[in-house]
Amino acid sequence: MQEPMIILTIAAASLLAVAIISATIIRLWRDWINYKQSELSYVQSTANAGGQGSAHNANARIELADLKERLRKLEAIAAGVDL
Repeated sequence: MQEPMIILTIAAASLLAVAIISATIIRLWRDWINYKQSELSYVQSTANAGGQGSAHNANARIELADLKERLRKLEAIAAGVDL
């Protein structure tokens, strides 16, 4: 009669540990997302208030165009097309 209780106790403790770890990971993920959102809003507010909004905007457009070009090349490589 002792053996099933030990197995049940170990299973319950393992399930509790997994639940605690999962909850911690989810909370850390949400905190990280909130941090990145506040970081982005800070960058946007300082770019608009600093008078360098147009220079920042131009840099952002160049970077976006570069990312689009890289994505196009990666999609072509994935499709097996030689550039």
